Amino acid sequence: MLDKPEMLKVTEAAVVSGVDIRDVNRAFDEGILQNFSTPDEGRRFSTAACMVIRFYFGSAKRLTSDERLFAIESLGPRLRRLNPDAFGTFLEEDWVVRDEFLTIDMAPFLKATAERMERLAAARAVVTTSREVLGGTPVITGTRVPVHDVAASHAAGYSREDILSAYPSLTSEQIDLAVLYAEANPVRGRPRAASQPAGATLVSERRVPRRPRAE
Repeated sequence: MLDKPEMLKVTEAAVVSGVDIRDVNRAFDEGILQNFSTPDEGRRFSTAACMVIRFYFGSAKRLTSDERLFAIESLGPRLRRLNPDAFGTFLEEDWVVRDEFLTIDMAPFLKATAERMERLAAARAVVTTSREVLGGTPVITGTRVPVHDVAASHAAGYSREDILSAYPSLTSEQIDLAVLYAEANPVRGRPRAASQPAGATLVSERRVPRRPRAE
């Protein structure tokens, strides 16, 4: 018996699909994914669902909604048996949909989804969560560097060189994967404040004078 495909959270599905979280929820709410999930799974998404989301929004400028839905319905049975562990085999198949004069090749969307799934798997592989290390805070494996601190520094605009200087145990690839992991697994509550990485140099600082309070 085949293992049940992994179901992704909304944030993970957004990363794999290459769209905003808002669009993932929209695809769910509008019933575009009704054939790729069951009621008991809630807002969880298969790899096939991620490909559908990527295609539906990625081709919106060239295809009408009816044309996109037709393509999705036509490939539905094949998409539902999509196995993330055998992407190579599926990519060898013909993913062209034809309807009179209309021809749609879904292969590029499948390939892009496969590549993003591989990157998400790589990001997961470089992260460790253990109660013995910073109380269970996700860190880069083999270090005590919090993943979300690295991602926050990147989001704040600090250069790759500054981040590597602040965290010399990291590699450039680990920075990229930390950013991806944090995007797929954002911290709950108020977003983490972006602080200057330890060891980074402040190049300039401009202060704006406060306006006098009106009487």
